[in-house]
Amino acid sequence: MQAVRLDVWLWAARFYKTRSLAKQAVETGKVDVGGQRAKASRVVRVGDALRVARGEETFEISVLALSDTRGPASTAQTLYAESEASRLAREQLRAQRIAERNGYRAPETKPDKRARKLIRALGDIDAL
Repeated sequence: MQAVRLDVWLWAARFYKTRSLAKQAVETGKVDVGGQRAKASRVVRVGDALRVARGEETFEISVLALSDTRGPASTAQTLYAESEASRLAREQLRAQRIAERNGYRAPETKPDKRARKLIRALGDIDAL
């Protein structure tokens, strides 16, 4: 195998759950090949540099192998190599998000009748 469509490769490498989601991500500009925006039908070759934005995470990877079939995760991880800088940046962002939500504690129980009235009143300041 010498070349594979970009959306098929992203699906096979398990960056997206379905091929249509991979195609949609490429079309909306969340995937760059060699620093340029690509089409879903673009051919991926071994050695290509990709930047994949998925949710809040961004992966900078290089293609090591090609596949057009989706296999287990252990096989999918052999298809690419993520740069060290990309991995460290993702870990720092993850640690930052955890630190930001560290002070929040979800309530242990559902609000009672009095608390629900207060919540409704806070939502509509004129209700008091």
